[in-house]
Amino acid sequence: MLLYQKESWWSLLSPLKLVRKLYRQRNLLRQFTWRNIEIQHKGSTLGLFWSVLSPLLLFAVYAFVFVVIFKGRFGVVPTETRVDYAIGLFLGLALLQLFQEALTVSPLSVVQNPNYVKKVVFPVEILPVAAFGAALFRCLVSLGLVMAACVFWGPGLSSSAWWLPLIVVMLGFLSLGIGWILAAVGVFVRDMVPLMQFFSILLMFVSAVFYSGSQIPHAFAFLRLSPLLIVIETGRAALLWHIQPAAGSLVYLGIVSVATCICGHAFFCAVKPAFADVV
Repeated sequence: MLLYQKESWWSLLSPLKLVRKLYRQRNLLRQFTWRNIEIQHKGSTLGLFWSVLSPLLLFAVYAFVFVVIFKGRFGVVPTETRVDYAIGLFLGLALLQLFQEALTVSPLSVVQNPNYVKKVVFPVEILPVAAFGAALFRCLVSLGLVMAACVFWGPGLSSSAWWLPLIVVMLGFLSLGIGWILAAVGVFVRDMVPLMQFFSILLMFVSAVFYSGSQIPHAFAFLRLSPLLIVIETGRAALLWHIQPAAGSLVYLGIVSVATCICGHAFFCAVKPAFADVV
């Protein structure tokens, strides 16, 4: 069994220490991230091409249902077209997928690698980061397709599109922090996977993927405080309608995301000495 050196909470909560740790482990992290990307398509004929084909097929299904059948609209600008709605839907699904994978994959990231916990001196905290890295790769592929659709069929790109990378970074911090927490809890509570699968579906319907956040009834106005909803709303407004994000929303999103990332890492490192006894 491994013996980990205990660290104080103040030490674990240091963002500089977290950055230095990930930087030192960058080569190992790169290898495990690429391994996770390859494993998903291992043995398939099309290989990594599925990273492009899968989101397109998923989008085609949702676009047919919500654009053709339900004739959905966000109703943010009067000039909105069906193509705008379809692109906004695709963007929302791409951003949501990154967070969903943190919910559904992270609980198994440590449990499925017991040898790294028990037999070797290994920085176990990079396992959830590698899982997140693979999810981020797929998200970036989808976002590339979204931006291409904006250029060729949508309203085009403007200077407000430069806000999208910052929004994705904040979503990344949020997803990584949640991933660390779920990876740690998943070692002790094996029911986390089905629970998070249900929760990820619930998030799809409460995070303004298919509608505008302004359409949420006042009785459920608290849903507008969801960081995920803010990510999707601000990203869609910046990319599709060239609306600059509100400073208050960005500050709130930044504080919540960074705090979640730091606290998630601290929680994971605090409980990891007990992993070897359970895995």
